[in-house]
Amino acid sequence: MASTVQTAAGAHFPKAPADIADKASLTTWIAVVAGMIGAFMSILNIQITNASLLDIEGGIGTGADNGAWISTSYLIGEIIVIPLTGYFSRVFGFRRYMIASTFFFAVFSMACAFAHDLGTMIAMRGLQGFAGGVLIPMAFTMVVTKLPKPQQPVGLALFAIAVTFAPAIGPTIGGYLTENYGWQKIFFINAIPSAIMIIALWFTLEKDKMQLGLLKEGDWAGIITMAIGLSSLQTLLEEGNKDDWFGSPFIVKLAVIAVVFLVAFVWIELVVKKPLVDLRLFRNRNFGVGTVANMLVGFALFGTVYVLPQYLGQVQGYNAEQIGNVLAWTGLPQLLIIPFVPLLMKHFDVRYIGVAGIALFALSCFMNVNMSLDYSGDQFFVPNIVRAVGQALILTPLTAIATSSIAPKDAANASGLFNMLRNLAGAVGTAALETIITKREQFHSNIIGQSVTVYRDDVRQRLDEMTRYFMSHGISDVAMAKHQAVIALGNTVKRQALVMGFSDTFAVIAVMLAIAAVALLFARKAPPSGGASVAH
Repeated sequence: MASTVQTAAGAHFPKAPADIADKASLTTWIAVVAGMIGAFMSILNIQITNASLLDIEGGIGTGADNGAWISTSYLIGEIIVIPLTGYFSRVFGFRRYMIASTFFFAVFSMACAFAHDLGTMIAMRGLQGFAGGVLIPMAFTMVVTKLPKPQQPVGLALFAIAVTFAPAIGPTIGGYLTENYGWQKIFFINAIPSAIMIIALWFTLEKDKMQLGLLKEGDWAGIITMAIGLSSLQTLLEEGNKDDWFGSPFIVKLAVIAVVFLVAFVWIELVVKKPLVDLRLFRNRNFGVGTVANMLVGFALFGTVYVLPQYLGQVQGYNAEQIGNVLAWTGLPQLLIIPFVPLLMKHFDVRYIGVAGIALFALSCFMNVNMSLDYSGDQFFVPNIVRAVGQALILTPLTAIATSSIAPKDAANASGLFNMLRNLAGAVGTAALETIITKREQFHSNIIGQSVTVYRDDVRQRLDEMTRYFMSHGISDVAMAKHQAVIALGNTVKRQALVMGFSDTFAVIAVMLAIAAVALLFARKAPPSGGASVAH
């Protein structure tokens, strides 16, 4: 009878004999695929509300300024729990903790559909994120501990689908459900996949014992400082642009709290005997380089999924379903491309595959830097296809590079750091891009406004044409028609400035990706089969 090996995450997996070490069993693959469903659904739910925020805000009776918390509260829950997953899976047992998290993820998700006010919605979304965030690093850990080395690229490709396809397709699914069935149905989408997961994991993961004694040995100082620091940072990022950043005493207090507690967290993790997060992993060159590139990609990945719906909604007046249809072309092609990435990794240096993917992602953003008022869904088709091809080539090689020399005992820690920092970078990116849109719109509005004056013949001619238009459409008073013409011209200037502001954000994203591509070249060459010696 085969012996078992206990991973860093606390799970007991069969130790494969040497003669079958290059091939996982059907049971193993069922467990891995079930884990990927969880990671996919967890990441999907970060973005699934983006295209439907206006409908949800109306449904629970909150203002547009507060509606963003519907997405942010979920992300806060995820960011906090991801680094805790390795520790809690040892305490409660990998199998038990993963199944329980899947169950509560579905329960809190459905509870969101019954929320009637913002406070309840924020609480339920936060709990949903806290339960669902567990599923991301656990899926990652299963790949690098349960699959043999030759098959890890396939597992990493599945994980890449969850990481890149889920946020791209999220607004599409959310928009379709909202427009056709109501926004409440968004939160029931997790029920059936969660049930399938629980059944599959129940029969494929081996039972393991709880180790409640580890609660006494827990790095509770690290847990508390991390939770307070990250929550303060995320709140600062969410509220900063709305409250004029450091012009607000509230934002200043949040910044002080975030800095103090995060610095304390880093210090604690470096000196404590059993750290919650082993920051020394960054001494591993490939893990450090891979994580930095992963953060920059996270900035771009979450950033584009935020910017595109905002542009289509604010500038082009698209509804939730129309926004989702445009974003679908960023997600759907990835399903066709990602399965072939492991084959590429067998024949080419994974660093160059990753760099090529990042370069294509950057190119797609540069294709959007010269948008005009006529730039809408059809014009996004080609850039979105290029973006889809690029994203499909990024995450699998990037993950293989980062994990290429990670030991089995460090797999859970590495997974928590890798995934938490990507999501955190995505939150930073969303907040930064929101601020850039606001500031650059103001900048372009001032520049355009200086040239649009009544002292120019073409401006006076345009005002006269618009005045006649309003008079021919029901306004008999000349002064009122002129007033409406001035307002309409001002709105045109503002809309043009907004388009230019959005164009600038794509330029920023492209530059961040260019930095990521350069950073990835500093990694050492990883094994062509993808990586990961951590399987043994």
